Parts: sequence; C-alpha cells; structure tokens
Amino acid sequence: MSKKFCLALDLKNDAALIAEYEKQHQQVWSEIINSIKNSGIEKMEIHRAGNRLFMIMETNDNFSFHKKAMEDAANVVVQRWEALMWKYQQALPFAKDGEKWVLMDKIFELI
Repeated sequence: MSKKFCLALDLKNDAALIAEYEKQHQQVWSEIINSIKNSGIEKMEIHRAGNRLFMIMETNDNFSFHKKAMEDAANVVVQRWEALMWKYQQALPFAKDGEKWVLMDKIFELI
C-alpha cells in the first residue's frame, strides 16, 4: 500500500534564480533520481506558485524519512546536489532550525 506525503519549501524570491532552479530540475542528475527511487519513493512531483514549492511524494511501505535522511547524509553526490539546491532555496519562516522541506498536514480529502 502506498503512502502520499506533501511538503513545502520556498525559493529565494529572485526571477533569475527561480529560472535556474527550474532548469536544474529539467536535468536532474541520475544519481539523485536513483537515490530517490532506491529509498522507496515511487512517484514525486514538485509544483511552484510564485516562490513557494510544493512536493508530492508517493512511497511504498519501505520508505522512511529517517532512513532517507541517513542515506542522503552518507551520499557525497546527494550532498553536492543539496548544496547546489540551497543556492536557490530558503527555509519557510516557521521551519525548524536546519529544516528544508516541511511536511504538510492533510486537512481535506474528497473521496
């Protein structure tokens, strides 16, 4: 059974940086794609409204945020990608120290 998670993050409010960020996501490094898929994430989408990003992830039962964070911390290529992405990103005003993507609470579902 798959699970769905929604997360949010802001980009720096700079049109040139936003355009660069979108260009980076048209050519995501294969190592990043592999690390995402290998963690149990089966589908991922990122949407943008202004400088706010929304990520929707569908995962399998093997996915764990803690396990993914540990794997990412040990992966040099993922760390390089994250450092590059931080050039464009900024934490949400209410994010905890060191938190990038903030997990959103589902408040409605039409069934």
